[in-house]
Amino acid sequence: MKIELTIEQQFRLKVCAEQAQQLSPEAARMMVVELMRQNMVKDNAIRDLLRVSK
Repeated sequence: MKIELTIEQQFRLKVCAEQAQQLSPEAARMMVVELMRQNMVKDNAIRDLLRVSK
């Protein structure tokens, strides 16, 4: 199963990549940690939604 990004998501990703070029190394590290935290919260929310729907 191959899931592709929408055109809008591709655009947002490109903008984000361009902005990331301007970050200091410390700011980039902090952003990576925050993105991991947000991804974990999203995973927990999806898991909880799937558990409720069963």
